[in-house]
Amino acid sequence: MLDIEKHAGEIWNLYGLHQLGRTFDLPELDGWAWDILQAGPGIDVLGEVAGMRVLDLGAGVGRHAARLAALGADVTAIDASSMQDQRALARYPDTPGLRLVCADAVDHLLEAAPYDLVYSVSGVPFMDPHRLLPALATGLKPGGRLLFSALHTNSAGDGPSDSVTARPEILRLPGTDAEHQMHMWVLEPQLWEDLLVDHGLVVDTVTAMDSPQAGQPLSYRLYTARRPERVPSRPRSNNPPLPHAAVGVGVIVHGPDGLLQGKHRRGTWELPGGSVEPGETFAEAAVRELAEEAGLVAVPTDVRVLGTLLDRVGDVVRVTVPILVTRWSGVPQQHEDAIGPGRVPSLEA
Repeated sequence: MLDIEKHAGEIWNLYGLHQLGRTFDLPELDGWAWDILQAGPGIDVLGEVAGMRVLDLGAGVGRHAARLAALGADVTAIDASSMQDQRALARYPDTPGLRLVCADAVDHLLEAAPYDLVYSVSGVPFMDPHRLLPALATGLKPGGRLLFSALHTNSAGDGPSDSVTARPEILRLPGTDAEHQMHMWVLEPQLWEDLLVDHGLVVDTVTAMDSPQAGQPLSYRLYTARRPERVPSRPRSNNPPLPHAAVGVGVIVHGPDGLLQGKHRRGTWELPGGSVEPGETFAEAAVRELAEEAGLVAVPTDVRVLGTLLDRVGDVVRVTVPILVTRWSGVPQQHEDAIGPGRVPSLEA
């Protein structure tokens, strides 16, 4: 998917270079436009922005960002296209409250402090939602809002996709007959809603923005969502939760010589254990892992669940359940296929 985004960036660079060479430039915004149709809600949908930290995703020439900066917002306008960024810098070289950044949106969101408001004028569909939305969800402060417009039906009458896949669309350079194909995520509103909910956001409204011209099928949708002040029970969705947690057991076995541990190839000593498989109890998982990793035999009635340990490694939340085995039989053996090379089970005091 990064190749798709990279190609889109190259096309926007061509567009920006083309625009830099033209004498015509877009006028300043008197109001607000969420799409090229200039249909739908205006700037009022953003609410009061003075004093807020605001992020504009896919800012282009920066007209919308400059408009909010003039209203007292502290605006960061980000675009991955260097040519679009040059256009913005040439137009707004020193505008109070406006910071122009050429960078990948996800990289920026992961590094920056959370924002009060994030918005995008038709820029979100050029990025893989599975890559962008996790960063957006954490890039908003609790209570912060997300608003973005997205293509729904193109001028050829092609409606939205029913799967989260990118499809080809055409970018036409103004003043020329040149056309460039790029890919976009043009999704059904229910898919966008499910994606937002799956990433912990609450969807407030979805507004249709249709062409006012008769016979013109081109239309957009405006999505407004927010990060809740606290995490509620998961809102209802057509999709299951995203897999982002791992549940496992750590098996504690005391013998005459000490505690059963396996020596990892990195030199660390670890308890036997592993992931809980579907349909297993914690006790059953502990018995199975003990047999697989150390060759010891136990039964679930001879184990005791001690509690839970919650930690995080990267993007994965781990829930580890320590299990005390009170009775077993056998002698610890090395089972390399199960326990991994260089990890030898032994009893260590």
